[in-house]
Amino acid sequence: MREPTVREVMDALSSGVVWSAGADALQPGASEELGGGSDALLHGDASAAVRGIAVAFTATIGVLREAASSGANLLIVHEGAYYSHVNDPGELAGSAVCAEKRRRIERSGLAVYRCHDAVHRSAPDLIAEGLVRELGWQMFEVRHTPAASIVELPMPMAGERVVRHVKACLGLERVRIAGSLAARCRRVGLLVGYRGGAKLAVPLLDRCGADIVLYGEGPEWETPEYVRDAAELGGRSAVVALGHLESEQPGMKLLAERLQARFPDVPVRFCPVDPAFRSL
Repeated sequence: MREPTVREVMDALSSGVVWSAGADALQPGASEELGGGSDALLHGDASAAVRGIAVAFTATIGVLREAASSGANLLIVHEGAYYSHVNDPGELAGSAVCAEKRRRIERSGLAVYRCHDAVHRSAPDLIAEGLVRELGWQMFEVRHTPAASIVELPMPMAGERVVRHVKACLGLERVRIAGSLAARCRRVGLLVGYRGGAKLAVPLLDRCGADIVLYGEGPEWETPEYVRDAAELGGRSAVVALGHLESEQPGMKLLAERLQARFPDVPVRFCPVDPAFRSL
């Protein structure tokens, strides 16, 4: 069977056919909070035949090494390769790290494609779907919005038990918590990536009835301070900051599975990335 080209894989991702029957699964404007316009071929030739695909949250040096050694010649990542949301290595012009990374990518022969907006515009958001699935809550989802998912647990759980469950499922040593874990939690709001600001998180608590909200990251002076004051005033809600990578990596794992189903004759490998931060 003819190997697909890099362009054909990119088109399948940008149209949404990787995770659905057609492009109707994309929601225009669903990634407005994230800036939009990020999907791009960062390195490589779009006309090259794809022998193997590696998928990762981001193109770390370790991921580049693993992808190349696996025999893949296309690496699909969610975040940019050069430490910025925009795909412009010129923002760090003169950086020895950027120059060496570019050299290693070119030497590896890998095409590197950033797939950010399309997965966030899918219905439901594929990155959020991956997090819900990793937590084992896919049967309990009751609502999707372009930015959030809401889960209603079959039985109320103590707040600390919810947090322990999340840590165990995601393999996390620590998370950051604000607010009160005193309440028994039935309704959980989920926001992946940089969606933890008050504009998105607070309505899940105030209007959607979430007892606890899990998010990747967000401005620390917004949602955490809101739930701190709410707790001082007798409220019993909490937010849990998982970390950007920690909240979105399960979605890229799911994307790798969907790619394998779409291109069954091309080996697809998921390359997990350890969190950049560690605790002392």
